[in-house]
Amino acid sequence: MKHLKRFSMSLLTTLILAGCSVTPTYERPAAPASAAFKEALPADQAGQWKTAQPAEDQLRGAWWELFKDDQLNRLEIQAQAANQNLKAAAARLAQARALQQQTRSSLFPEVTANFGPTRQRASAASQGLPDNGPAMSTTLWRAQAGVSYEADLWGRVSANVDAATADAQQSEALLRSVQLALQADVAQNYFQVRQLDAERQVYVQTLDLREQTLKLVERRYKEGDISELDVARARSELASAQSEALGIDRNRAGAEHALAVLLGLAPSEFTLPATPLARIDLRVPAGLPSGLLERRPDIAAAERAMAAANDRIGAARAAFFPQLDITGYAGYESSQLGHLFQWSSRTFLLGPLTGAMLSLPIFDAGRRQAGVDRARAVYEEDVANYRQSVLGAFREVEDNLANLRILDDQIGAQDRAVQASSRAAQLSHTQYKEGSISYLDVIDSDRTVLAQQRISAQLDGARALSTVNLIRALGGGWALPTPQVGDSGQITPPTGTDKTAG
Repeated sequence: MKHLKRFSMSLLTTLILAGCSVTPTYERPAAPASAAFKEALPADQAGQWKTAQPAEDQLRGAWWELFKDDQLNRLEIQAQAANQNLKAAAARLAQARALQQQTRSSLFPEVTANFGPTRQRASAASQGLPDNGPAMSTTLWRAQAGVSYEADLWGRVSANVDAATADAQQSEALLRSVQLALQADVAQNYFQVRQLDAERQVYVQTLDLREQTLKLVERRYKEGDISELDVARARSELASAQSEALGIDRNRAGAEHALAVLLGLAPSEFTLPATPLARIDLRVPAGLPSGLLERRPDIAAAERAMAAANDRIGAARAAFFPQLDITGYAGYESSQLGHLFQWSSRTFLLGPLTGAMLSLPIFDAGRRQAGVDRARAVYEEDVANYRQSVLGAFREVEDNLANLRILDDQIGAQDRAVQASSRAAQLSHTQYKEGSISYLDVIDSDRTVLAQQRISAQLDGARALSTVNLIRALGGGWALPTPQVGDSGQITPPTGTDKTAG
């Protein structure tokens, strides 16, 4: 009984010492941030977009629905259900959570049980007998339960648990980052296809006009009004437009194939009907730079990497201090199986009895110090990566705000250019029919209006892509049902939305 009391006191002392931690106190490093974005829209021009609030533990919502495009909505949901990169990120999150649970188990005792016989022959020397003396052999049956536990004297175990927890949180943030990137990539590829559809529509109209012009030129040639040179020029312009239209078809096929892969489909399994891009005028407020630090999942992941590195400094420091492993066994032991569970067969072992289980580092040629130095260097690297992520995020927001601001003016100027070139082309065709100008003037005006209309379609596409890029740079937003991630990392898409791409 006295031995049990002594052991209980030793265990109590151990638990008290376990409160001593050598892990540095973690504080998020300061990151550069201005009071406002230089390129931000005034508040009265921000529209009705709802930016994400500081709640990084929630997934981003269906921000793409603000574009009011049913086809895009279906593609986004299908991508979240079938994209392989997203599934891989979810699997990495499940791995991190499992590792966190595995590491956390070190905080608790490990209990084992064993049952079976052992056969032992003691040496003559161990019994004080001569070399040729008789040696005794014994058979022992044992039924025992064992307990082993590492006392967390200096916070090594808890530091590793905290680091694993931060790693799991980082994986969760990275999953959100992959999901946001996927959503943006789907929207961008979709709008790129629609932009090419708009350019193709321009060429459909151009080809129709040039075929009519060729017929007019051929008729005038037959009537002797013009030379064969104008006919050759008209045929050349028609063939040139046909070639350029086929180039657009080639680019569209590549964009459609890329979109299919994002949806988790083989390119042969996916076809997107042609629909020209409608002009998008969605105003996205940038919010405050300080809020960006809490909305961006990649910044959250970088911050969690710092926290994990800080905890590993504590684990490395704890290696300098003694490590105490406590073991105990209790059960029954008998030379006869029939007497195994009798009261007289009980036995137990508690350790450390003489401090043999207390390991104290004395000399390791600098190995432990190198471990601390490495942990500190990893932390400094993660701090630099975090600050670089913040700076990169600010730049992405400013770039896309500037793009949208300048595109507004550029699109307005381009609309005037299209209107003027269309009028010039109309006049040139009329005057050519009247014979007052040469066919070279018609060619020049037709080329100009085609170029201006194509540039206009490209600018509309650039505005759509920049809008998506800005939403991505801001970390998305939420106001609608969001896809959820279960404890195993499984992605669950929102309900009530068609998952097919058709």
